[in-house]
Amino acid sequence: MSRRPPGPRPSDPQANAQPGAPLPAPELTEGQCRRCGTHIAGLDGRYACGVCGWVNDHSEGHRRLPRADEDPDRPPAGRRRPRPLPAPPPPAGPEPGPRPAA
Repeated sequence: MSRRPPGPRPSDPQANAQPGAPLPAPELTEGQCRRCGTHIAGLDGRYACGVCGWVNDHSEGHRRLPRADEDPDRPPAGRRRPRPLPAPPPPAGPEPGPRPAA
């Protein structure tokens, strides 16, 4: 399997010439699941079936996926994602165990 060179293809009409320019909004598309036939919706031709779990390959989409530097939700350079919160402490109460005889 050969790999594509990185970056947009010259014939790609959706290529973003300016790195800071906003990307066009994704298009809502509809189709049928190839495994179970359920009617499904996706973005730009990328689908995932919630009934059977089938997912089409990302390369089957109608336009290229944005690069990491084009992602509006990407944290700024030098900033890491926040650490997950610690698990809640166990509930306070009597110790579980055998009940005293009555």
